[in-house]
Amino acid sequence: MFKLTSVFALVASSAMVAVSGAPVGATGIQIEVAGEGANGTITIDLFEDIAPNHVTQITTLAAEGAYDGVVFHRVIDGFMAQTGDVQFGIAGGDMSRAGGGKSDLANLKAEFSTTPFDRGVVGMARSQSPDSANSQFFIMFAPGHFLNGNYTVVGQVTDGLDVLDAIKLGAGANGSVVGAPDQMKTVTVTD
Repeated sequence: MFKLTSVFALVASSAMVAVSGAPVGATGIQIEVAGEGANGTITIDLFEDIAPNHVTQITTLAAEGAYDGVVFHRVIDGFMAQTGDVQFGIAGGDMSRAGGGKSDLANLKAEFSTTPFDRGVVGMARSQSPDSANSQFFIMFAPGHFLNGNYTVVGQVTDGLDVLDAIKLGAGANGSVVGAPDQMKTVTVTD
């Protein structure tokens, strides 16, 4: 009995460490969007009960200022707007590599859920591997239920859908934004 209790305490302690990097009381983020298309604030409620490790990663990067000045590099009309490439997606930089970068933090193990990808839902971008999400995320313009169970849902827009809808659209099938993409001027963590 003592060993089982000790193992439980160790597991509980490890779980607390896994999410301890997030700013205390963090429950969301506010994105100040600026550019040729959108100007305004998008407020996102983060789902720490559904994807605690992904929420920790996002709030840690936001608190460090890593997302400030990062562009919406891939925007597909009627689908989603993608951002968060803190390595290659900085406004004013070489946009030819935007979307191919990540942060210095470790990639995340998938935290798939039954929460559907509806309008305003925020999901984590990743490569082919389900466990490759890092810093990039996307916000849905419309339902995309084919993504359900295949990408980690991290939050929901609670205010600023009009700002989301105004983000400068990309071109072609992959939605790469030509010229100067709209950007996340600042991203702050909210209580």
